[in-house]
Amino acid sequence: MDKKIFLLADDDRDDTEMFMEAIAGINNSIICHCTADGREALQKLDELTEKPHLIFLDVNMPVMNGWQCLKVLKADERYKHIPVIIISTSSHQRDINTAAELGTLCYFIKPNDFNELTQILQVIVASIGVGLVDALRHAPGNVAKYIHACSDSSKQK
Repeated sequence: MDKKIFLLADDDRDDTEMFMEAIAGINNSIICHCTADGREALQKLDELTEKPHLIFLDVNMPVMNGWQCLKVLKADERYKHIPVIIISTSSHQRDINTAAELGTLCYFIKPNDFNELTQILQVIVASIGVGLVDALRHAPGNVAKYIHACSDSSKQK
């Protein structure tokens, strides 16, 4: 896959800037559309001529949170095939279980460290497509501690 397109929905500007900086350092040809809440993410999806290869959804956002947005995405024939990664500062098992139940690719806890974020995103960028679930399940220790509840790849088709 040559051109990669991501959609990030996160209301925290610092987290968004850190995410964008990490992505640019990995591959500056990645297109990443950013929105501040779930409703904006859905509007952006409707506007895009090329759909993203991956959607990152923060859980706690105003207007429409990540869970609400995820339910809409998974119910919409146009978007339900796009893999979704839930991102959050929460490490509560309840949230991790909810992400798995709602059919996300995985749940990842936002690291505070830029280098750790970059390592996680490197694994994701390098493995988009068929091998992503396995790459996340077998990520190195410093990455694996942030990744939870990877779904069965059959749910992501």
